[in-house]
Amino acid sequence: MGNRERIATVVTGLRRVGVVVLLLLLAFAGGVVATQLSPVHTQTRYFAADISVEPWLDSTVRLPTVVGDMEVSFARAVLPAPGLEAQVQVREEVTDLLRQGQLRAADLEPTQEELREAIDAGVAQLAWKFAAGALVTTVLVMLAYASAHPARERYLHGVVASVVATALAMLVPGAAAYLTYRTDRVAEFRTTSLLSLVEQNTDILAGLDRKADQGAVYVTNLLALSSAMREEFSPDAVEAPAAARFLLVSDIHGMNQYPLMREIVQTQDIDAVIDAGDLVNFGQEDEGDLTGIYEGIESLGVPYLYVRGNHDGAYAHDEGVLDRMAQVPNVILLEPTEGDLQQASVNGVTVTGFNDSRYFNQRSDDFGADQSALADRFQEETEGLAPSDIVLTHQPYAADRVSAEAVTINGHMHVPDLTGQHLQVGSFTGGGLVNQFRLPPLTEEAQEAAEEDPETAGELLGNPYSFDILTFGEDCAISSLTRYSYRNLVSGRPQFDDVSLINGRTIQPQPSADRTCSPDQGVSVQPVEQIISDSEADPTTVEVTPPDDAVVTTLPPLELPDIEDDASVTGAP
Repeated sequence: MGNRERIATVVTGLRRVGVVVLLLLLAFAGGVVATQLSPVHTQTRYFAADISVEPWLDSTVRLPTVVGDMEVSFARAVLPAPGLEAQVQVREEVTDLLRQGQLRAADLEPTQEELREAIDAGVAQLAWKFAAGALVTTVLVMLAYASAHPARERYLHGVVASVVATALAMLVPGAAAYLTYRTDRVAEFRTTSLLSLVEQNTDILAGLDRKADQGAVYVTNLLALSSAMREEFSPDAVEAPAAARFLLVSDIHGMNQYPLMREIVQTQDIDAVIDAGDLVNFGQEDEGDLTGIYEGIESLGVPYLYVRGNHDGAYAHDEGVLDRMAQVPNVILLEPTEGDLQQASVNGVTVTGFNDSRYFNQRSDDFGADQSALADRFQEETEGLAPSDIVLTHQPYAADRVSAEAVTINGHMHVPDLTGQHLQVGSFTGGGLVNQFRLPPLTEEAQEAAEEDPETAGELLGNPYSFDILTFGEDCAISSLTRYSYRNLVSGRPQFDDVSLINGRTIQPQPSADRTCSPDQGVSVQPVEQIISDSEADPTTVEVTPPDDAVVTTLPPLELPDIEDDASVTGAP
């Protein structure tokens, strides 16, 4: 076969592959359109849902409602799975029973068996409807092509290509969905708006029962469904017994919201609070005294782990806020003074951290270099120390340059974020009153923006209020991260709540073995230098001294003959 024939064969093969790929995409689009135009209907005793396939591959199940959305995100196995959307309806006869007082909200929550049966039935019907839509789409396309090129072989090839494309459109997304949509692969369960509020405050359900008007009836139904979905899609790691629960906060900025924090500590069984800095605004320790922040911290009744932020100093090397915090009985400073690091252990979970070197209103041409130097110094001073489960600092630029056994934590940016094992905590107070206030427009672009939207000029900015709860299991690994946020509380606008439950194994996929954490281990604090010194002094090498009557024979060193470079090598017989 000549080169020309080989090229022709390759071109023909590539053309056929291209046709199959094009048909595969058309088949997938046809299946999605079929489920969108005619969703699959499934129901439990009190709920009904119309399920359809989404056109994007994001491995997420969405249940939108008028009072908030439920989203379940899954970690993909090999390929991302197509998204699913279920439009939930409250069955009409249930609403009538609730109005008549014949049914309580507590009775609405479906059992796990009932919910699983409805999900399985819906998925099976969805698969058949998707396949039908994919097959019809590809057959129509190939018939149109064959009609334009009339020949018997064209029709046969069209039918074969349609079947192959439909099979691939079913097998590839179907296999991805089968391997992805499993309870042990749940990455995050998220609820928004009113659903998230009540998910964390279940006693509100009782109030809705007592006010069973039309709106409360609908909300009550959806909250019961949300609770059941949460139980169904909570992986084992999330439900495992907790060894330590940390409340993560940052960027308080002089606002005393410690009564709210105390309520969270008490209702969520928090073992310790971790603060990533920026406690005050202008670097003056008197700010905390004026607002009662230090008394608020003491009132929490649990350890308060803290590192300094760039707003917690008025000038270079200013440690006034640190010295004042050291006077609060339950405060644990991870770096009490520059270069003096401490490691805290809470129920066996270890925490180290370092302060920000910046100070209020500091000017610099290269803040990144400063943070890199801080990270390098921390790594040098902790060399020889086993990696801490948590490493805490204020700036993300420094946190990204260090590593931890479980997670690094930073604040500073006022918005929550999560990238791998780097966790950014938002502002517990929305950035504080001073930091939210918008200055008059100073530039031409700002003046134009103010003219376009005069209602927001000079008003308080809507920074999100947020906090996290980080839970460690008895294996000393992260079991879950629950993220809370709400907006615009200070400016008086309606708040928007959001709660995300994240599987800890997506943050710490490979926890270390042979460790145990429990509340029995309590809280302890040690200087890092002492820990390293003790570990070096630990007798890991055993010297054996022979008894007095032992016979010790010293052998002379063995002399080996020199081997010449050109010497031949003789094999063994």
